[in-house]
Amino acid sequence: MMNVLLKSCVALSCISLLGACQQAYKTEQQQYVDKGKAAEVWPEIVSDVKQNPIIEKKVEALLSKMTLEQKVAQMIQPEIRDISVEDMRRYGFGSYLNGGGSFPNNEKHSTPQDWIVLAEKMYQASIDDSIDGIAIPTMWGTDAVHGHNNVIGATLFPHNIGLGAANNPALIEKIAQITATEVMVTGIDWVFAPTVATVRDDRWGRTYEGYSEDPDIVKKYAYAIVKGLQGHAGKDFLGDDRVISTVKHFIGDGGTVGGDDQGNNIATEQELFDIHGQGYVGGLTAGAQSVMASFNSWHGKKLHGHKYLLTNVLKEQMGFDGFVVGDWNGHGQIEGCTNDNCPQAVNAGLDIYMVPTDAWKPLLENTIKQVKEGVIAHSRVDDAVRRILRVKFRAGLFDKPSPKNRLFSGKTALIGQQSHRLVAQQAVRESLVLLKNKGNILPLKPSQHILVAGDGADNIGKQSGGWTITWQGTNNTNEDFPGGSSIYQGIKSQVTKAGGSVELNVQGEFSQKPDVAVVVFGEEPYAEGHGDRSNLDYQRGIKSDLALLKKLKAQNIPVVSLFISGRPMWVNAELNASDAFVAVWLPGSEGKAVADVLLTDDKGQVQYDFKGKLSFSWPKSADQLVNRFDEDNEPLLPYGFGLRYGEESLLSDNLNEQSAKVSADQSYVNLFNGQVSKLWQLNLIDGDDQKVINSSTASLTHVTYRTIDRNVQEDAFTLTSSDATSAGLSMTTGNGFREDLTAAHEAGNYLVISMRRNSGEIKSAKVQLSCESIGDERGSCSGNVKIDKTLNHLPLNTWKNIAIPLECFAEQGVKFSQIVSPFALLVAGSNSLSISNIDYRSIKETDQAVSCQ
Repeated sequence: MMNVLLKSCVALSCISLLGACQQAYKTEQQQYVDKGKAAEVWPEIVSDVKQNPIIEKKVEALLSKMTLEQKVAQMIQPEIRDISVEDMRRYGFGSYLNGGGSFPNNEKHSTPQDWIVLAEKMYQASIDDSIDGIAIPTMWGTDAVHGHNNVIGATLFPHNIGLGAANNPALIEKIAQITATEVMVTGIDWVFAPTVATVRDDRWGRTYEGYSEDPDIVKKYAYAIVKGLQGHAGKDFLGDDRVISTVKHFIGDGGTVGGDDQGNNIATEQELFDIHGQGYVGGLTAGAQSVMASFNSWHGKKLHGHKYLLTNVLKEQMGFDGFVVGDWNGHGQIEGCTNDNCPQAVNAGLDIYMVPTDAWKPLLENTIKQVKEGVIAHSRVDDAVRRILRVKFRAGLFDKPSPKNRLFSGKTALIGQQSHRLVAQQAVRESLVLLKNKGNILPLKPSQHILVAGDGADNIGKQSGGWTITWQGTNNTNEDFPGGSSIYQGIKSQVTKAGGSVELNVQGEFSQKPDVAVVVFGEEPYAEGHGDRSNLDYQRGIKSDLALLKKLKAQNIPVVSLFISGRPMWVNAELNASDAFVAVWLPGSEGKAVADVLLTDDKGQVQYDFKGKLSFSWPKSADQLVNRFDEDNEPLLPYGFGLRYGEESLLSDNLNEQSAKVSADQSYVNLFNGQVSKLWQLNLIDGDDQKVINSSTASLTHVTYRTIDRNVQEDAFTLTSSDATSAGLSMTTGNGFREDLTAAHEAGNYLVISMRRNSGEIKSAKVQLSCESIGDERGSCSGNVKIDKTLNHLPLNTWKNIAIPLECFAEQGVKFSQIVSPFALLVAGSNSLSISNIDYRSIKETDQAVSCQ
């Protein structure tokens, strides 16, 4: 049947409008189809938080007074490093954020008072109506994902993977309420938590942000943590000690192909709901007021631009009446979009652009223009702002005092206070999972002489993992955790009190032969992107921790391994070399609680038994991907496994130690294909001067960088040097993080650079790789290969693939498990070179190989 609008247009001979009418008809019909489709899979959520007619009237009254410019400003969320208080006063942003590793005054050691001062200034600027004639309080959003983790001295709880092993929803709600309290001390209104990803591929670098591979735990936890953060509807909902919560990342981030961060999820729609949607059932039922869109795609379409999922499913079918916020410039990844221009996101259902960097201003201006031109409907903007205002009224932001005058604001004694740390210690104890206990060596009597070894023993930063003060959790020392404790400190305290003795030595050396060695080791801290792995082989190609375990065993010293990790890993060799093996996950700031379970009291009685059970299946091989209820479900240790004291240990000492071969797709690494891979940043180099390249052009005294077109727009760049003695560019992690590229080296790959010589003679040129060693060999390492002869023999203006064996760099001491710079090009002379692709891959016949010499 024809749409009424289409009929009337035809009847009136609206030929000029017929195309528009037909499009409107098609759009309406598609919406009808999508709504029906969504209802077949997705439930209607009955939220504990009901709409309040009084609030709805306030929203409509305020909305009717707002200009278009004011409305769009509510939809823009910049970052504190990129806006000033005057920007807030001028534009009246609806919200702003601090990203991981971002602090007031750009100072890592900012005090809680520094946070409050900034919150107060931004708030006062937002309600200053002297410029725009309207006063709407802004909101500050932050990633408080295992406590108020950006603030020095805060209580840091175990990361979600450990909490999943505890499987205690009541404890989770208590943790969330404490987090809310410590966040409120600093004047912040809103947290980007909880992550409700159901992780199905442990190679994903955000695995530790997930509670479990089982959607049932995720559903229960999502409900509990939202209640803890926001309070209970009809009671203390968004009261003075609560914050706005965000369930994230909608949807399917834990199920991408290959565990690729920001990758593609190809689950069926029913699987998307059954596996990846349960956290939203729990969180939305509890009344979560915001949902964060995910970086990933579903069947190739980015979620930030997925109208069916954001609008038809989430808002219409599931009935979500809060707002959808984007993730860190996630809108810019939509096809046809850039960070500063993306109407597609709003049209799909995004309500708030998260737009760090200086792209916020052109995005604001472009969005206003697009509404005026009809690219974005006024009604869609009104819907977005209506949702934002609804949450602000529900949160009492129009009625609460300003940040510095709120109930907990400035009560800095609440940051990391003892009662909060006691809850965190309970969480640590309940999260520990005992995987092996040969001969019931555990619990240990504290009256013994105990050697504590391993680089994780006295390292609060390592035991806390990523999203800890800094984004990746790197470059932290124990001094950055006032009030916290390391695992070693807990052992030492109890052993000393019981009359025993303890010796700390990272390398496992000792002055007196110990009765037992406790070795604390595991993954270095990482966060999204940098944490992705090609397989689950722990310390592939290095095995320094295994060597430490074997060294102690060779001296007939019983070994207890405490394994720090953000995921289950293939550690068969390490298990074989251990008498006892405990998965401690990422326990946070309260490392001393590990000793409460590990040691008896001074009378030999168990203090706390192991409670933790695996919420992730433990792999039997480095390349095994296994989850609960899989048809082929034969892990080394199953979901739900966890020994208690006195139970028989099931693991033998002869587990298979043969590592899986690396496949071609696992060994391929793309560094540049028109854009720098998400793991790296590009730096321009001129002698000792360096500059981060973040636009299409950059220059230093003797060298310039400019993007060019080879096959498509800006898929290559040109470096032009002028009398340079050493100039060029490098790729680095930007934060000192080490990337594991072992698979590429083991596969015999080459560093392949697609290059073109444009002009000039190259006096010298070298390609360099750099790494940073850890443990006994801590320090920098690098290797380089000269390519000036090869380049000078290239025909001018002809593209050629230059291939350098990765083994050339390994021979010079480069450790591919610890790469900090996977590529650098340094040239001398006056010349011009262009580059379009940089990869680690196998060599092809058309590639020109370069020898190591």
